[in-house]
Amino acid sequence: MGTVVNLRQRRKQKARDQQARLADENAVRFGLTRAERDRQKAEAEKAARDLSGHKREP
Repeated sequence: MGTVVNLRQRRKQKARDQQARLADENAVRFGLTRAERDRQKAEAEKAARDLSGHKREP
């Protein structure tokens, strides 16, 4: 004979597993480390400074 399974607990565990999987996918897709964010911010600021330094004054 099979084991008794609490369907409510099984359903909640399935939902938790699905949320964890979705969170992992989003972390891979959108997640950056602090160092990467700081580096990207510094590069963007430098590009803006370089661009404004090359503009002509009328």
